[in-house]
Order: sequence, then C-alpha cells, then structure tokens
Amino acid sequence: MKKETKVSRIRQTLQDYILITLGALCMAAAIDVFLVPNNVISLGFTGLGMIANHLWQWPVGVVTLGLNIPLLLAGIKWGGGFNFFFRTIYTVIVMTVAIDLLKPLLPAIHEDPLIYTLFGGILNGLGVGLILRGQGSAGGTDIIALLLNRHKSIPFGQVYLIANSTVLGLGALVMGLVPALYALIVVFASSLVVNMILEGVGYARAVFIITEQQEALREAIMLKINRGVTLIEGVGGFTQLPRTLLFVVVSPAQITQLKRVVTEVDANAFVVISDAREVFGRGFHPMTTG
Repeated sequence: MKKETKVSRIRQTLQDYILITLGALCMAAAIDVFLVPNNVISLGFTGLGMIANHLWQWPVGVVTLGLNIPLLLAGIKWGGGFNFFFRTIYTVIVMTVAIDLLKPLLPAIHEDPLIYTLFGGILNGLGVGLILRGQGSAGGTDIIALLLNRHKSIPFGQVYLIANSTVLGLGALVMGLVPALYALIVVFASSLVVNMILEGVGYARAVFIITEQQEALREAIMLKINRGVTLIEGVGGFTQLPRTLLFVVVSPAQITQLKRVVTEVDANAFVVISDAREVFGRGFHPMTTG
C-alpha cells in the first residue's frame, strides 16, 4: 500500500510539472506572438517593471524580481511552503528561457488589435490556468490572487482582474491610454479563461425536482434518460409536511429531454436547474486532482 501511494504521488507530481511546463510555454508564446510585438503593456509585476523602466530606466527584470521576493516569502509561509516556492521558480525559469528560444520560431501577429489582444489574453489565461492546475504559480499578481483565493475564498479570476487592471491604470498614466486599453482586453480574456480552467466550463446541469409523483418520475428519468436519481428527504417550509426531492445531474443536451419527462409525469412539479462546474463519478469523468 505504501509503495502504491508513493508511486501515485510521483505520478501526480510528474503530471503537475507537465501542466506547469505547458502553461509556461503558453505564456511565453502569448508574449512573443501577441503582446511584445505590439507594445501591449504586460500583465502583473512585469507590467510594473515596464513602467519603472519607462520612467527611470530601471531594468525590467530586476524590478520584477525585487517585487516578487516578498510575495515568494509569503507563498512559502501561507501558500504551500517550499514546494510552492520551487514550483514558482521552475515556472519563471521555463517561461523566461522559452520567451527567448521561441521568439525566432513563432510569427508575430500585428494586423488587427482585436486579434492580438483577444488571442493574447486567451493564450496567456490558458497558461496561467494550467500552471495553477499544476499547483504552481507564475509569481507576481498570481501569488496575490492565489493567497486570497485560498484563505478568503475570493475567486482567482476576480483578484486577477482587479490586480492587473490596477497595473494597467498606472500604465495608462505613464505610457498612454491606447496601449492600456488594448491590454485591458488581454486582462478580461485572461481572467475568463483562468476561471474556466480552474472551475470548469459548466458542462453539466444539476437539477432539483419537487413533485407529488416522485416514484413515477424517478422511474421515468432512469428509464428514458438513463441517469441516476438521488432521493432527498425534506420538510415543506409552509406546510411542514414531509417532502421528497429528486436530485439528478444531466448533460446540457439532456435538459430538454428531462423537461419533457417531468412535464409528462407531473406538469405541476417544481424544478430548479443550475450549472455544475465539474462532475466526477459514474456516467461522467473519473475523479482527478489535475
């Protein structure tokens, strides 16, 4: 059992570093193809480094590193210890090296501002999301967002959006409004993609049904839609009478079919349908931590 656990831990660590590597490469590609060729203000502490360089000719790398040091120390204490620290350092090294190595190999997109800002944001957000799924961090505002998400339950994408919008606001004052407005599109696209990767894309629907025909409806759902149904015992708040709720999870394509089945069995049923970000288990995806 111990050997099996050790092998599983090694496999999970390897999977994490693969995700981190892919994420770092995506971020490097976004910088080389879409952002730097069009002078779009970079996100996070790199953007602050660009502003400092513009004002006082301070080296971008030195400023970025100096700003990251206290956050790396905070990450060690509150964000995952030395494991977090090493993964962040690994991410920064891979991304930095990849930026220089990939630049001669990748085409720069110049023509349409909407194209290079939108796709730059999508590719950057994909990179950040993969890095975070691998339990890593690209440093800077990522660490701030990660710590607030972990300890205050604030959505990562929300903090990511606010922090980077603040950087862009400073950039607009220093470097001009147009580059900052273009970069704002990058921030919006990145934050949306990051949330989608971390929390799922809402591909399933969770449905609660209150009906007087619970047994007939349960059988109809299992027979016609081939989905399992969970019975939840409850009490009506107004009548104080015992009620049985039906809980079922279906794919978006099955929602219309489910509505028809409910209507056929009990047209007066009370139905609540909500998005399920991720669903693991029988009939859906196997449980995963990646």
